[in-house]
Amino acid sequence: MKLRLLPSSFEADGTASPRQHSTCFVVDSTVAIDAGSLANAADEAIRAGLRDIVLTHAHLDHIAGLPLFIDDLFSILETPVRVHAMPEVIEILERDIFNWSVYPRFSELNNERGPVMEYVPLGNGHEHHVAHLTFRPIPVNHKVPSNGFAFSDGRSVAVISGDTAEMDGFWEIVNGLERLDALLIECAFPDRLGDLALISHHLTPSLLAKELAENSTPSARLRSKLGFAPDRSAKVTIERPSGVSSNTLAFSAA
Repeated sequence: MKLRLLPSSFEADGTASPRQHSTCFVVDSTVAIDAGSLANAADEAIRAGLRDIVLTHAHLDHIAGLPLFIDDLFSILETPVRVHAMPEVIEILERDIFNWSVYPRFSELNNERGPVMEYVPLGNGHEHHVAHLTFRPIPVNHKVPSNGFAFSDGRSVAVISGDTAEMDGFWEIVNGLERLDALLIECAFPDRLGDLALISHHLTPSLLAKELAENSTPSARLRSKLGFAPDRSAKVTIERPSGVSSNTLAFSAA
């Protein structure tokens, strides 16, 4: 299973900038987890093969590329882009994004081959098939309806938290997995912005270290290096959470 983090901003020479503001992970060039930078950074393999997008929540840095990606592919789509999300997230998208005022309601539009977008509601406690992967939603603790996910291709298993603050149920589910190859935890702010992290329901390295200390984390069972995904970062820096093993890093905004 190949996991790529698509960049959202670039240097003059076309390389990814240290300043990244949006979130989009692509699995095997066919499934996106969130779509913040999907339209800007999709290569030809992604444009040709990616038709499933799984959303953690509806904040703009996680969905900004969704309408533009569908718009860009509108005339060539042979099957609809499937947007997999909680019903509450779908409701927000229809009310606030695909509402004809901000962007066309693609769920009502067809090209010459048929529909261009369809929603696939996700339910907690259930496993969902998305392309060649299976996804299990995991509730997390954010300011809006949000989920993390455990996902697998049948050989490897990864977990991504999406945006979150402290969480209990998340760890119960993660620790119950029989296999875990990669764990990605959002850590949006450095410790010096701890008050802002608390208000906005995000983690800092210190808060993350507390989470790991208070929960029976599965880091010893990880088959690949344990890392944490930057999100909403202005400038990415690396801090090591105090008291956490040497293979654990937290990436956060400077």
